[in-house]
Amino acid sequence: MIDRRRFLASGLYGAGALATGIYWQSRFGQSGDPVVHHDPEGSALQVFPPDNAWNTPVTDAPVDPLSALYISTIGADTPLHPDFGTVWDGAPLGIPYIYVHSSQPKVPVTFTYNDESDPGPYPIPDNAPIEGGPNSDGDRHVLVIDVDSHILYELYNARKTSDGWSADSGAIYHLDSNKLRPAGWTSADAAGLPIFPGLVRYDELERDKAIRHALRFTCQHTQRAYVYPARHFASKSSNPSLPPMGMRVRLRADFDTSSFSSKPRIILKALKEYGMFLADNGGNWFLSGAPDPRWSDEVLHTLTRVHGRDFEVIRMDHIVRAGG
Repeated sequence: MIDRRRFLASGLYGAGALATGIYWQSRFGQSGDPVVHHDPEGSALQVFPPDNAWNTPVTDAPVDPLSALYISTIGADTPLHPDFGTVWDGAPLGIPYIYVHSSQPKVPVTFTYNDESDPGPYPIPDNAPIEGGPNSDGDRHVLVIDVDSHILYELYNARKTSDGWSADSGAIYHLDSNKLRPAGWTSADAAGLPIFPGLVRYDELERDKAIRHALRFTCQHTQRAYVYPARHFASKSSNPSLPPMGMRVRLRADFDTSSFSSKPRIILKALKEYGMFLADNGGNWFLSGAPDPRWSDEVLHTLTRVHGRDFEVIRMDHIVRAGG
């Protein structure tokens, strides 16, 4: 199945709502009492087992023979673009998330694509933050993490209804498991991957002084193919020079990060150690993160000094192409 909206540059929609801070929620969230939990709610939460692909370093992984080709098709001279920060166009910039407890009531969710969505109910608060805000015409992701049950719930194109929520697609991930989506299934993301594990989150940088997992990025044109751990493609093109969904890149080991300030340097260190997965069609080299009023947009902008040529593609041993 060709994903319905993934030919659009969805990464170009930057606005999102924040999932940490009652002030942020009360200003930009939906109506209702604030239910947003600060990051300490999830500080001890292990997001997938240590041997999961998201948590596995790729510092010594071999480079793909077609690395230079894939990099050039995305844009060797195109800068890395942090698609997160404080506020853009009147709403928080990035993909939001919210922590809840197992006591959070579950509500029904109706899906446009039932055949590739995990059925509800989902524990989504009425005022859960929506990417881009309640009036957004973008991807409208909603991410909910039950910190007691260790379950991640994600929706794409989510909207509040009179008795629950509606969405184009939805996915549920047990964070204690390495189980993937069924082959060929989308998720709330084009590649059939979870979104939350790949976000740059302010509290990780502030509390842990490190990011110990892979990140998530987008590019404008992909091929009709995917590679582990992705499960879904989102393209009409069979051009083999285009990158497949799930392609993993890392920042070159010889890239000098010494001129960057502390927080960008932490992000760049993670890109060297864990890299980032191609997860959706969107802006070229758009790096995903969660919005937070504590970001410095000026400091994050220094990441644009990194360009496509500074990355290399990790070897892909088995690309699953349409019909193959």
